[in-house]
Amino acid sequence: MRIAVPKETAPGERRVAIVPETVKRLAAKKVETSVLAGAGALSFASDEEYKSHGARVDATLDAALADADAVVQIRPPTLDEVKRLKEGSTLVSLLYPLVSLDLVKALAARKVTSIAVDMIPRTTLAQMMDVLSSQATAAGYEAVLIAAQTLPRFFPMLMTAAGTIAPARVLILGAGVAGLQAIGTARRLGAVVEAFDVRKVVKEQVESLGAKFVDVDAEDAAGAGGYAKEQGEEAKRKQAAAIAEHAAKADVVICTALIPGRRAPTLLTADMVKAMKPGSVVVDLAAEQQGNCELTKPGEVTVQHGVTIVGYTDMPSRLCAHSSQMYSRNMEKLLLYVTKDGAWKLDPKDEIVAGSLITQGGEIVHPKVKELVQPKGAAATPAAGVAGA
Repeated sequence: MRIAVPKETAPGERRVAIVPETVKRLAAKKVETSVLAGAGALSFASDEEYKSHGARVDATLDAALADADAVVQIRPPTLDEVKRLKEGSTLVSLLYPLVSLDLVKALAARKVTSIAVDMIPRTTLAQMMDVLSSQATAAGYEAVLIAAQTLPRFFPMLMTAAGTIAPARVLILGAGVAGLQAIGTARRLGAVVEAFDVRKVVKEQVESLGAKFVDVDAEDAAGAGGYAKEQGEEAKRKQAAAIAEHAAKADVVICTALIPGRRAPTLLTADMVKAMKPGSVVVDLAAEQQGNCELTKPGEVTVQHGVTIVGYTDMPSRLCAHSSQMYSRNMEKLLLYVTKDGAWKLDPKDEIVAGSLITQGGEIVHPKVKELVQPKGAAATPAAGVAGA
């Protein structure tokens, strides 16, 4: 089989889905690679390097797609890009299908088999395919570097002839992969770090990195798949009070809390930002899902009440070389898991396949997504009816 790797078209996106080092390993398992010329240039992967590793470099996207069995990319395609995919081919990319229903319907209408890499279950077996974790690692690291650069104060404690400089205080909201990476990075830069999470199970991980866990007398919200579950109003009230208290003392707040398929929870209100010290910095890694900070403007940097709020939506792309390398390795493991001798083996009973397979044969096959597109009791709509979506 052959996969095509296009150039990412999202504004500001510098990553590439497959890097040259992956091409040779895929070829050894009968998976050949076509790359659009210049696809890896912004990630410092040249066409010559792809060729030296055995890839075919095509001058146009149409040439790359012509004989491709699958397209592997990072960002979800636009509806116009879906129309260029061959009927019966496979798309492997981030799709966010729980909130991108028009895209899902368009893929089904085009009879494209789609695998949403953001829906891969977070299990031990799937760890090496987990793109959300690999890209969150880059985002958490970059968030701290941006905060350190923006903050008009030192991060570490300094003993100088002009006196002692106190270390910066950093509050991390959410101790998932991005949050833990942010903790480790901030600690390496010498900051005093606190971290809050509704899942008490992460306390040990937070403390092992040298941070203080902000413990709240409320129910543990640990849910399935490592994510948090919904809490009662009393628990939310206690948590909001704790966040407000610690944010007021912080020089930097880094927000990392996300809920799959839903708007990011608001953890840092406008009043909390107003109570922060002038010159403080908020870096909101949830900006792409409207943000954990009430005042975040996705894609922008703003100053509110003397606090700089960073709402970049391209954090992993800012570390394009290593983010691409990690994503590519995730894709290698996934492709070799769902193929054998260059042929697909999409077993619907397999946990990884069942969790990430969204459309196949002109149908929406993922139960949760299907229910969102066509709730129970609703009249059926033929796939052909959404061909122009």
